[in-house]
Amino acid sequence: MTENIATRTEQEVFAELAAQCCRPGYVHAVAHLCFRDNVILYAGDMKEADMRKRFSPSRLIRTEINTLLGLMIKAEIDWSLPAPKTVQEYMDMTEQLLEELHHCLSGEFWSSLTKEAVENGFDPFERGEALREPIFYSGEAAYNFQYMGLAVRKYAADAPWLHANRGFTIDLASRVAKAVEQVHADHLDAIRECMRKQHPDEWTMLPLFTFTADEIAVKVNLTTDVVERVLGAFELPSTERNEGFNALHDFNVITATPLLRMPNGEFLSLQFYSLAEAIYEAPHHWMYQDDAYRPTLAKNRGDFTENFVAERLGLVFGNEYVHLNVDVFETKAIKVSDIDVLVVWGNRVVIVQAKSKRLTLESRKGNDQVIRDDFKKAVQMAYDQGTACAKCLLDKRYKLVTPDGRDVILPQDIKEIYIFCVVIDHYPALSFQTRQFLQTENLDQVQAPLVMDVFAVDAMTEMLQSPLQFLSYVNRRANYAEQLIASQELTILGYHLAKNLWVQPDINLMHLDDSFSVGLDIAMTVRRTGVQGAATPDGVLTRFAETTVGRVVKEIEARPNPATIDLGFLLLAMNEQAVIEMSRAINRLSARTRADGKLHDATFAFKEGSGITFHCTDEPTHVAGPRLESYCELRKYKQKAKEWFGLCMSSKGPDLRFGVSLVFPWTQDVNMDEKTKEMQAPVPIDQALEALMKGRNRAKKIGRNNPCPCGSGRKFKKCCLN
Repeated sequence: MTENIATRTEQEVFAELAAQCCRPGYVHAVAHLCFRDNVILYAGDMKEADMRKRFSPSRLIRTEINTLLGLMIKAEIDWSLPAPKTVQEYMDMTEQLLEELHHCLSGEFWSSLTKEAVENGFDPFERGEALREPIFYSGEAAYNFQYMGLAVRKYAADAPWLHANRGFTIDLASRVAKAVEQVHADHLDAIRECMRKQHPDEWTMLPLFTFTADEIAVKVNLTTDVVERVLGAFELPSTERNEGFNALHDFNVITATPLLRMPNGEFLSLQFYSLAEAIYEAPHHWMYQDDAYRPTLAKNRGDFTENFVAERLGLVFGNEYVHLNVDVFETKAIKVSDIDVLVVWGNRVVIVQAKSKRLTLESRKGNDQVIRDDFKKAVQMAYDQGTACAKCLLDKRYKLVTPDGRDVILPQDIKEIYIFCVVIDHYPALSFQTRQFLQTENLDQVQAPLVMDVFAVDAMTEMLQSPLQFLSYVNRRANYAEQLIASQELTILGYHLAKNLWVQPDINLMHLDDSFSVGLDIAMTVRRTGVQGAATPDGVLTRFAETTVGRVVKEIEARPNPATIDLGFLLLAMNEQAVIEMSRAINRLSARTRADGKLHDATFAFKEGSGITFHCTDEPTHVAGPRLESYCELRKYKQKAKEWFGLCMSSKGPDLRFGVSLVFPWTQDVNMDEKTKEMQAPVPIDQALEALMKGRNRAKKIGRNNPCPCGSGRKFKKCCLN
């Protein structure tokens, strides 16, 4: 029986948990926990409901299960199968102790949080001890298939060393690991049939997680000895007792060698995620021990990060807009800095600075100074370098030069600069530490930095492969940096894909639960592993694309003109209902222009001090252009708006012809007062739409079952008639 939570220290709870994990047959209890919390069962397409249990508060996370395994191997494993009642008792006691352990860690936050301390501005998270909890319980920042896929790229240049010293490459290791996952899936049906024939006292989930080298060799078409060599690199030595693992944040050898060998010679992989993570992390430690190779390892590590980020951003913006390893010169002879990856698109610029510093073991233990030192080397230095480069971009004295000697041409007026600080490895509680420790400057045109790992960059560029969609998200993610809190970046991205990220100005802090990433989790799994399901989450990407406003955004992207990019951001920030209604209004304008050949327009004002006017006309540009710009100037002045946009649409499509962008502060002008005194205020969008719909009576009669003249492709009765 455990003692009262308040009376026990963390080390006392840890010691009891260690004793529990060494009980006879405990490995079967861990197998049940792994099956319950890590195995996703689904039929047909994978759906969000199938993934929901992964976000249950009672689910054990990766670090908790690794803790159990690390304690279990401190003694020789007893493989005997206990009675079902005993297995259940093991599981119940384990969860109780882990819950108590969590209370001990979170207690560090409350221990010094007195009323007097709060009134004096005390921040409990400035203490390293209080950071141990978010570091240990931080969400999984990468998918297992990301670990395996990126590991191949990460260590591609190290293949000669790996082959000479380990006898295999990481490409081969990744293939073997994927085969392990496939064999586990193959076992499920066989184990289910076997259990149906067994007495319940014989039930165990352990066989689900076992495999032989021969099974893997068949899957990957390799010889058994080659497969044994690969698996052996990640196999726990039979004599290893994890002597150094005596506290929660000590090094746990199971994270580097997650494969166990059973008495019958079979391998056991109770948590496949750990094998995938080890393939990404462990080879770095192997090569780091070789003093002579260490400089090459560091260079290859940096090259991988820069090349990978540049390649992923190229998918979004096009390779012609992405520049790698750009030098910043004050004069021809004086180089002042360099940019790892630079994106110049329209009047927007993205600066990427990548660092390879990891969160060390001492940081995980709560050493204040080491935590800050690690963060400085991993993030602060990247941000400081990015900020220095941003200042140079805004100063005409400096030149940017690519490695092949070409000058990078910047826009005349840069509207916004985004700084990405990218780390190569999983950095626990990265977003949390960024809120606590990152010291930033307030610079005009330079947005708040985005701090992320390569896995977040991979997911963002996978799901937002459109410049405006990508930058629209980045813009809001940067501007809401102080209002949003989540365990990791994928949660915020998942929320955006489902809900279109927006935080009301009067909300000081919004915490996002990890379950918001479920749609993203399925989409990434479908795209990368081939399972059946929705490759795009239902939300901003699915409901927006097929509307007229969505088509306008695509046309803006095709011609990244500064005059229309801001408008693209404005349109993407609209909610779903507003997009639908505005699209219907534009469609109706084009239908009326097609019917009578005349100019028709609609104006919409937004509370944020901006607005948009649509002119639908087929008149020549030299006639329509000045008229639209003149009208937008008057309308902007009348609304006292900080920005106003105008779009000229053709009657066919309707398609975007050209745009007008007026972005400058409002100032009173006597002449403009006179010109706009008779100008009426724009009506709300629903009333404007109603007025447009009433205007259809002036056109020829449209039958209920005829195609709608707005061009939607639907019947009139199911579209504008309603």
